Amino acid sequence: MAKPPKTPLKPETRLVNAGRDSQGQHGFVNPPVYHASTVLYPTGEDQVAHRARYQYGRRGTPTSEALENALMDLEGGDCAGVALLPSGLAAISTALLSVAGSGDHILVTDSIYRPTRNFCEGVFKRMGVETTYYDPLLGADIAKLIKPKTRAVFVEAPGSQSFEMQDIPAIAKAAHDKGALVLMDNTWATPLYFRAFEKGVDLSIQAGTKYIGGHSDIMFGCVSANAKTLPALKNTVYTMGLCVGPDDMYLALRGLRTMGVRLARHNESGLRVARWLGGRPEVARVLHPALASDPGHKIWQRDFSGASGLFSIVLKPASEKSVYAFMNELALFGMGYSWGGFESLVILFDCTEYRTATKWAPGGPTLRFHIGLEDVDDLIADLETGFKAMAAAK
Repeated sequence: MAKPPKTPLKPETRLVNAGRDSQGQHGFVNPPVYHASTVLYPTGEDQVAHRARYQYGRRGTPTSEALENALMDLEGGDCAGVALLPSGLAAISTALLSVAGSGDHILVTDSIYRPTRNFCEGVFKRMGVETTYYDPLLGADIAKLIKPKTRAVFVEAPGSQSFEMQDIPAIAKAAHDKGALVLMDNTWATPLYFRAFEKGVDLSIQAGTKYIGGHSDIMFGCVSANAKTLPALKNTVYTMGLCVGPDDMYLALRGLRTMGVRLARHNESGLRVARWLGGRPEVARVLHPALASDPGHKIWQRDFSGASGLFSIVLKPASEKSVYAFMNELALFGMGYSWGGFESLVILFDCTEYRTATKWAPGGPTLRFHIGLEDVDDLIADLETGFKAMAAAK
């Protein structure tokens, strides 16, 4: 920004201004994009002593520094630094690798993003790290599962696809009392709607491919750390040779500037569509913690300041043919993985085969929706067309 503010700034204002130095950028609004590997030192003495602000492209550039500073500003609280990673899953796996090794034990919510589970069952198992999955509704009773070798508790709220709400402050207190760290996938709410460090989280993870990017065109992830966890996180990133391409960093920074207004629209539109779906005769229930009818609503209301556009529904018992007819008739809802972009999406999912600590028995087919930035009336009309096709297929 051009001048330091005279009063504290609200989050939406910080999104627009964080990481910007127009004076240092010769007056240009946006930071430049540095495509860089080699950095030249002015003298031999400087090179040997590593006396330089930037030492190598993988270690940081003005572009990465601007994005890290902006993300730190957004996190606030006890955030001591941010690591940039080439995808959301890379952010998750790197965060986990920074806190646990051979012989250690971690606790992971049973409602976790499935690729996180795959990492634990694959790489971590080969490394000799033991993973125990727990009921996402456990709360403070998580203390009963913590062993002397437990290094971390991994939380995600709301749960991936099934949208259970976790009591993060209660879990964090129990974990810290036993000497364990708390890692959180905060992609759904982002730091704009959930202040992870204020709730006791040590490492806050986002798939920046989603709402940070906002346009379905980048692969990016980030891990924000407190002072206790930052050194190990940074060392893990450096020794594994992980880095983000400069163009994706620039697009992530550009996406941050509009994330406030986009999330507000996703929030509003998502709730409107969710409420409409809740009134449909084909729908048994809507899984959306911002709805008063949701079992996790009280926790969401206490700890969150907003919601995103992602939620699920449980249909009343229906044939596979009729569900596919519904999906195939939709014109405005694409059928694709990921979410967080401007476009609306729908996928059919089933958690049954991989839940281990809890039983997934919703009572009917389940669909996950992402509500994009289209006009809500158009989206509802499209869904009505889908339900007509569903009825015809029966």
